[in-house]
Amino acid sequence: MSSPRKVVELFYDVVSPYSWLAFEVLCRYRNVWNIELKFKPAYLGGVMHGSGNRPPGVVPNKFLYMNQDLKRLSEYFVIPLSPPSNPFEAMFEKGSLNAMRFVTAVAEKDKEEHVLVERVSRELWKRIWSTDQDITQPASFTEAGLKAGLSTNEVEEILNLAKSQPIKDKLKSVTQEALDYQCFGFPCIVCHMNGKAEVFFGSDRFELMAHCIGEKWVGPQPVKPTAKM
Repeated sequence: MSSPRKVVELFYDVVSPYSWLAFEVLCRYRNVWNIELKFKPAYLGGVMHGSGNRPPGVVPNKFLYMNQDLKRLSEYFVIPLSPPSNPFEAMFEKGSLNAMRFVTAVAEKDKEEHVLVERVSRELWKRIWSTDQDITQPASFTEAGLKAGLSTNEVEEILNLAKSQPIKDKLKSVTQEALDYQCFGFPCIVCHMNGKAEVFFGSDRFELMAHCIGEKWVGPQPVKPTAKM
């Protein structure tokens, strides 16, 4: 008899490049580890404010390090990550509130399969962290949605839904849920097993995470196990 699947929740915001790294690695590992991966789109600005954290852009040395760090991580994780021409503006001045409301609306329409929220999130990450494009305007959400496989009518419906109070409340609720786990930034990964929640911050804790959930970390690009005859 196989053991029950462990639930792994990923709290993320598409404005966070480190969240993209964690997102892609967990997507690669969900069929390697015995996990049920749940996407939890939230608002990084709300978590930073609620936890009293400071963004790297206000600490010059930290900001300079981040740019170099992302170049190394892009190569290691094999993810086309390239900082935008003005990272501070893209991450902190323009913000991601409307983008995460759009992702939250997709998640609400995609509660069962989680395929569309995965695709839409990836397309938005690509826009800001690969091709240096906007993620704040409705036209940007439309383009990301269409590339993710949504129809024109579906995108229009989700754009309208994203403006609704229930979606705004849902985003606030999930953001507060992250804060309740004492989250102070993204990605925040919560592993549930045996009635206990283990919380991990960042995209560099996979080896420790694997140890805690009884799985094995084999690098950023695992080979899917072959079926036994």
